[in-house]
This record gives sequence, structure tokens and C-alpha cells, in this order.
Amino acid sequence: MLASNNRRGEERVGPENSGDDAFGYLREGERLLMALWEDLTMPGLEALRQQTQTVILPLGSLEEHGPHLPLGTDTFHALEVARRVAKLRPVVVAPPLFYGMCRSTREHPGTVSISGDAFRAMLLSVGREFCRQGWHNLVFVSGHAGGTHISAIVEAGELLLAELPEARIAVVNLLEVLREVLGDQPDLVQTRGDSHAGEVETAIMMAAYPDLVRGAAPEEWPRFPKYVLVRDKRRYWPGGVWGNPAPATAAQGEAILTAEADSLSMIISKLEEFGGC
Repeated sequence: MLASNNRRGEERVGPENSGDDAFGYLREGERLLMALWEDLTMPGLEALRQQTQTVILPLGSLEEHGPHLPLGTDTFHALEVARRVAKLRPVVVAPPLFYGMCRSTREHPGTVSISGDAFRAMLLSVGREFCRQGWHNLVFVSGHAGGTHISAIVEAGELLLAELPEARIAVVNLLEVLREVLGDQPDLVQTRGDSHAGEVETAIMMAAYPDLVRGAAPEEWPRFPKYVLVRDKRRYWPGGVWGNPAPATAAQGEAILTAEADSLSMIISKLEEFGGC
């Protein structure tokens, strides 16, 4: 299992600042440890910056995910994809932000939703600091796909673009990435319309964090009235599952994560080549 701060079985094979190539002495499977911002030393981070100016900030939420998945599922998803990209190319992975904006699940136990103003301010502050230190390619990767949440990330990104002429910014919603993957691999997911704590997220957690999956959950679909906002959201979505977890397998989750990491790596290539206009 790869938990948010657990890298058991991975060992350093040399000093972080050995030579000009921050990755030069690392085998393919050992690049991950070099890429985590919080694990790097000051010389190690400086050496890595000679290789790349790209930083990935994994975003998610503290949000209910049914009775069987952890509250940090969205953030774990984004972090896992970012870590896999770090094995494919030189990037640095920043520590994730677990707090986001949750509307439909806000009344469920365990969901902690912050305001849009607070969320945007946090992204702006962190983004400015990355750019100030020379990390000009900012990749915001969100495992939480709520509409207000994604809109806030996009707005923060636009403000950073207007403020920082040297910045290149990508906002990546992993749900959208998965939809593109399913366009090429339609049989990868059985449950059509699966969205939250269902087949996809259960499979991902089974593959990446199996120790955090606690049993299963019944199929469920929200019954929110169309167009009408409601106060008692649990009345219309009591179990917090949107889809059917039953078909999920670890092998399926591995295939999804691999495809998402490949897609994100290609997005980063385009961002790094982008002229900025």
C-alpha cells in the first residue's frame, strides 16, 4: 500500500545532490522518492530544478465516500496519479491539499468543505510561492470533481496567469481524464454514469490503497430534485454512493491509474512546450 506518507520498501541509493542530474543515479522504480517535495533536501530540490520547472499539486477533498472508502479518497487518487507520473518524467510532486469544496455531500459525516474564497486564496498563495522559487509550470490535479470545486481551481489559475507572466498552468480534473480514457477503452468500466464511491473509485483504492478499503457497499444513485436546491441532502442521498462498487477489481483500478498517469504525462509535455499565449 502507498499511503500519503508511507513509502515502505523504497530506499535511497545515493545522495540527493550527487552530480548535476537529480535522477542520474536512480533506477526507474526509485524516481518516486526523489520527486516528493517534502522528502527533498534544499540541495536536492535545487538539483531537480535544473531538470524541470514543473510541479504537480494534488488536490482533493475530505469527503464521505460511502461506508467502505476513506474520507481522503479523492486526494489519495490525485496523489497516486501524480506519483506515477513522477516515475515517467522529471517533475516534483508537492504535498497534497486535502481541503476542497463539497456541496452535495456537505451534510454527511466526515465531509469538511471550505469556502470558495478560502480555497482560491490558498491556491493563489501556494502558486505564487512555487513560481517565486522557479517552478513556473504549475499542474493542479484534482481527484475531486465537484463543479464549484473545479471552477474555483480554474479561477485561481486564471488569476495566476494574469499576475505571473512566466507561469504556465494546467488544471486537470481526473474525472475528465477518465472520460477521455473510456472513449478509447469503453469496456474498462461496467457501470455507466458511475461517479462517486462507486465502481471506479473503489477499483482505484483497491489497487493503490487496499488496506483502506473496508468491505463493500450497495449500489446507490442520488435522488436530488432537478433544478431545486435542498437543505437536507442526506435525505436524497443517504448512503453517499453514486454508482455500483460491486464490479470493482484491483486489476481494473491498476489499469485506470496507469491510463490516467499516461494521460497526465502527455498533458505535462504539452504544457512544457506551450508558448504561453
